[in-house]
Amino acid sequence: MNHQALSSFIWSVADLLRGDYKQSEYGKVILPFTVLRRLDCVLEATKPSVLAELEAKTKAGLNPDPFLLRKSGQSFYNTAPLDLVKLLGDQDHIRQNLYTYVQAFSPAARDIFERFDFFTQVERLAKANLLYLVTEKFANIDLHPEAVDNTSMGLVFEELIRKFAEISNETAGEHFTPREVIRLMVNLLFIEDDDVLTPGNAVVRTIYDPTAGTGGMLSVAGEFLLEHNPQARLTMFGQELNDESYAICKADMLIKGQDVANIVAGNTLSDDGHGARKFDYMLSNPPFGVEWKKVEKAVRQEHEQKGFDGRFGPGLPRVSDGSMLFLMHLLSKMRPAQDGGSRFGIVLNGSPLFTGGAGSGESEIRRYVLENDLVEAIVGLPTDMFYNTGIATYVWIISNRKKADRKGQVQLIDASSFWQKMRKSLGSKRKEMSDAHIATVTRLFGSFTEAEYITVFDAAGQQLGEPQLVTNTDTPPKAPEGGRLKRVPIARIFRNQDFGYTTITVERPLKDEAGKPVLGSKGARRGKPQADSALRDTENVPLGEDISAYFKREVLPHAPDAWIDETKSKVGYEIPFNRHFYVFEPPRSLHAIDEELKTVSANIMKMLEGLAE
Repeated sequence: MNHQALSSFIWSVADLLRGDYKQSEYGKVILPFTVLRRLDCVLEATKPSVLAELEAKTKAGLNPDPFLLRKSGQSFYNTAPLDLVKLLGDQDHIRQNLYTYVQAFSPAARDIFERFDFFTQVERLAKANLLYLVTEKFANIDLHPEAVDNTSMGLVFEELIRKFAEISNETAGEHFTPREVIRLMVNLLFIEDDDVLTPGNAVVRTIYDPTAGTGGMLSVAGEFLLEHNPQARLTMFGQELNDESYAICKADMLIKGQDVANIVAGNTLSDDGHGARKFDYMLSNPPFGVEWKKVEKAVRQEHEQKGFDGRFGPGLPRVSDGSMLFLMHLLSKMRPAQDGGSRFGIVLNGSPLFTGGAGSGESEIRRYVLENDLVEAIVGLPTDMFYNTGIATYVWIISNRKKADRKGQVQLIDASSFWQKMRKSLGSKRKEMSDAHIATVTRLFGSFTEAEYITVFDAAGQQLGEPQLVTNTDTPPKAPEGGRLKRVPIARIFRNQDFGYTTITVERPLKDEAGKPVLGSKGARRGKPQADSALRDTENVPLGEDISAYFKREVLPHAPDAWIDETKSKVGYEIPFNRHFYVFEPPRSLHAIDEELKTVSANIMKMLEGLAE
């Protein structure tokens, strides 16, 4: 059964709840019961030996916990002789027996149901005479790992959460990221690390997601590594604010055998659950366009009191969008380069690329990552890729262990055209990236190359064949006689300083009624013309350019009496992503437009003549 069919089947439980529960409350029942059934199925095979071990070790006066974990073959166990199927055998006492069963889980698993506030729902279902019927529904679903693997189970949870979020008008994007976006990010994260990917190398690495959701990013990273090198071990860490997502993530980590103490509940920005810990890899899709007013006091306090010893040293973005705070949080979690360094991927919207002028918090954060040579690449994704927004999004790949050929440079990859239409839209998600699209982006990043699509047209303007992706090491196609080539850049490489500029303040003299400059009487302008604030202007001078030469060339020919107030000069950084991939399309000739109008007019006249007949 595929994950969509499975989630549809689970969704049928809603038919039972209708009337006694509002639609927006369905998730409070369906999600914890789905987790319970999954844990139930995972433990089924080892339950007899766990119960026998419990009896033996209790008689021997030993702490049974480590022995039970070994017998269960998991990082959790249940000591009740009950399971969901056996619960159905005593309809009159199902509420008490369900309590007993859940309480018999080991502490880490029990916490999952406390996060769901599960017992409140059990009481409510019992009062509505629905508890037996709902339990029966879930007892009949086969969620054994042999029938539904961990990947499919993760997709089921994501599908259910998306549906509940739509019904409740919540933000689905706060919960999870499309799997193909995660696969792309994971590819880019690991591509250069041969020691990790080579089969047989028993390496241990850590990965962290500060906005873990249901654990999708961590799971895909783990699956990727297992596929390439079964001997490698990826220890997973995360933090999640939403209790339901946290509970599902924790359940998933339990089943994967991860240490669930590494998954922390709470707000990452105001209460860092992993303190001074550093990581090898990190992934994040933070909420973007969401204000951070609730944590403003704690964040500003850390910024002002700790500076660069804290997480937010470079600067603070405007309160209306906190996504760059997560970028800085991840920067603080990077392992020092001398200890092996780190690489992370983060999904951001377009604002962090260019919002804020020189000296602003956003510009200072960009300045920090570029001047410290931390940005490896930025990949522009297609629009309509996420479940809750159709806006343009970008994957930033950040590393403090760049290879020699990447040092001092940034690669921009425009993958906005790399998509195929989905058969059925899911919320705002109408497009998806195919495996071939992901492979192309991965190859461009891995080879650190520039590339463009070249389309060949003949002398008559007819396209010849499909556009070809040509890198700077390939031999480009040639245009036929009288024909032309259309070039669309896909990947470009820039120096870090290409994104920097100095904002200079250009002053003009204040003049009296006679048109003569008014001279200053004190300070630095004493005896010199006073500035007229109404004529004040600013210019952005590229970092690599001599400011005085720029001023003589661009300003003085138009304003010979102008000067630069050097006390106001500021260095800023922006990454005008779209500008670097803009391709000018010449307008059609007037003759072509005229001919088209004549054709349309003739067709209209024919239609009118037909009506007249």
